[in-house]
Amino acid sequence: MAVVALVPAAGRGVRLGEKLPKAFVELGGCTMLARAVDGLRKSGAIDRVVVIVPPELVESVVADLGRAADVDVVGGGAERTDSVRAGLSAAGDADFVLVHDAARALTPPALIARVVDALRAGSSAVIPVLPVTDTIKSVDVLGAVTGTPLRSELRAVQTPQGFSTDVLRSAYDAGDVAATDDAALVERLGVSVQTIPGDALAFKITTPLDLVLARALLISETELSADSQDGK
Repeated sequence: MAVVALVPAAGRGVRLGEKLPKAFVELGGCTMLARAVDGLRKSGAIDRVVVIVPPELVESVVADLGRAADVDVVGGGAERTDSVRAGLSAAGDADFVLVHDAARALTPPALIARVVDALRAGSSAVIPVLPVTDTIKSVDVLGAVTGTPLRSELRAVQTPQGFSTDVLRSAYDAGDVAATDDAALVERLGVSVQTIPGDALAFKITTPLDLVLARALLISETELSADSQDGK
C-alpha cells in the first residue's frame, strides 16, 4: 500500500524572526525543509514525498532538495489548507498520506515509521502526541481564567499526522477547513483518531529560542558522532 508524505512549506513563519520563510531557514548546514524531507526518506516507510511551496519558489526548492525520483515539488496557495489540497491532488492513488510540518525538522525517522505502521495496522487517522507538562488554563477575551482542564486528559500534538487518503480528502471536501491541524478536520467527520507516543525531538521550531535549541542539538549530535568515530 503506497504512502505519500505531504510537506506544506508555503507559509511565512514570522514568529521565528528571520527574513526568510521559516522552512528555508538554515539549520546545521541545510534548510529546515531539506532536513524534514530527509527524515521522511530515511524512515524507510515513505514511497514518495510531495513538498508544497510558494509557486515562485518551486525551481529554487528543487535545486535545494536535489532532483530525486521520490520527491516532487509543487506550488501551494496562500493558506496552509490550500497547500494541503495541492498536495492531495499530487498524491495520486496513494493509500495513505502523511502531513508533516517542515518546522519539525528534527523528527526522528523511527517516529515517522511508527505512524505508518499504525495506519497499515488498520487505523484511518494517526497522530503522535506527548503528555502536557504545564498546567493549562482557558481564558476569555479579557484574559480572565474560565477553567482549568485536567492535565491528564490533554496531549500536545506533533507531526507527521497520518491518514487514509480517502478520509483526508473527504475532510477537505466537507467545506469547513478552519482548524489548527488536519486531525481536527477528520474528527468532524466522526472518524476516530488514534494516538501514538510522540518524541521530544519532533518539536516545532517556531520561535528564536526553538531555533537556538535545534542548532545546539545538532552541534551536540555532531560532537557525539565525532567522539564515537574517534573511539572515545
